[in-house]
Amino acid sequence: MICLLLSSLANATTFLDKSSELGIAPGETAACWADLDGDGWTDLVSGGAVWKNLGGKRFVKMASVGQVVAADFDNDGLVDLFSWSELKLYRNKNGEFILYPLPDLPKTASRGAVCADFNNDGFVDIYVGGYEHWETQATYPSLVLINKGGKSFELASNVTKYRARGVTACDFDRDGDADVYVSNYRLQPNLLLVNDGKGSLTDEAAKRNAVATSEGFDGGHSIGSAWGDFDGDGEFDLFAGNFAHVDTRGDQPKSRFLRNLGTSGGYKFDDKGTCGVFYQESYASPAAADYDNDGDLDLFFTTVYASASFGRKNFPVLFRNDGGFKFVDATKEAGVAELGATYQAAWADFDRDGDLDLVSNGKLFVNQTSGTHWLSVQLVGDGKLINRSAVGAQVRIVIQGKTIARQVEAGTGEGNQSDLSLHFGLGSYSGLVDLEVTWPGGKVQRIADVKPDQFLRVTAP
Repeated sequence: MICLLLSSLANATTFLDKSSELGIAPGETAACWADLDGDGWTDLVSGGAVWKNLGGKRFVKMASVGQVVAADFDNDGLVDLFSWSELKLYRNKNGEFILYPLPDLPKTASRGAVCADFNNDGFVDIYVGGYEHWETQATYPSLVLINKGGKSFELASNVTKYRARGVTACDFDRDGDADVYVSNYRLQPNLLLVNDGKGSLTDEAAKRNAVATSEGFDGGHSIGSAWGDFDGDGEFDLFAGNFAHVDTRGDQPKSRFLRNLGTSGGYKFDDKGTCGVFYQESYASPAAADYDNDGDLDLFFTTVYASASFGRKNFPVLFRNDGGFKFVDATKEAGVAELGATYQAAWADFDRDGDLDLVSNGKLFVNQTSGTHWLSVQLVGDGKLINRSAVGAQVRIVIQGKTIARQVEAGTGEGNQSDLSLHFGLGSYSGLVDLEVTWPGGKVQRIADVKPDQFLRVTAP
């Protein structure tokens, strides 16, 4: 049996705020990690600024943009930026971010977007969540922008129905195309938009038990959600993050884990409930990552308010995954206790030392984990059949019966994005591992006998 380091390892894990030392001021807005200049060091977009990573030792401000998600839209080898806050597309031309025209779009206000190749033509498309106008209580439309060969975008869908907050995507049913999960607010049902392979998205949330609500409610106050293989069975589960008041009908729907039942269960979801994510009224944006390198996917969960109803303090929480859908509060021991209210949460190994670092609450927290094994995998598409950023690709590692699955995703939580490179914690396991890469479209590539503790680059065949 594989021996993974569990609670004893996590207890020794701490994060240190090194923002000042690194010369970075990430601001308070949603964060996006991406290697924008192709030098192997992931950069950060946050606080309205592009921060270039100088070898993991320092950051320097490069440009000013809005809140973004990132992918290589024109397949030229450089990652571009889409600002969901400004509805602007920035093409990356050797580090200079140039506005690129979009089609005329209906008026909308967004809290997040996700990139994925919905029609499997090798170019990344965009789903923009439409939120609300507070004063008039009007609902804004959600938009689907289809990439036309990297040269332009076409407005393919414009639907005004629900008030979206976070948007994230995953081929959860393993049929070769990207599906979309939309977190809706105002006690409206979340959407699980299942792709037919040609880019047509149909809501099957109720059919597949993925609404993330409670009896007596149509939906919750969902703000952000995150895909992840939380139980190590190779299937991508969901965590739906719900803001929840006390309601006259009872407690409003809490945050919950939805376990993917896989092919034997028709890719429906089993609502596991809170699984240790204790109640706070103003939960906001979740971000999943294996911060302690034990092989289990953990969860960092932010809050909207410092003080919620009745003056109760609300703080972001780091939940450690102890396996079997058991999550434990590790915030204090990890050194990130009593952070301020924030929507910002994203992960990346920016210093390339084999563990994942966290940006949140306007600070960059550097992970001090040591003595564990790991593997980082960067996937690169061919730019023809598979987008250069390999958004939508999945990697699975099987180690003596335990499956660890990760995916390349451009958008998670509410408007955030973790690094496009995939991180696998291996705990104390130091042997060779085999990789199974599933590329967008469904083609599978297998790579045997991979050494741990390295940054591996895999190009689509």
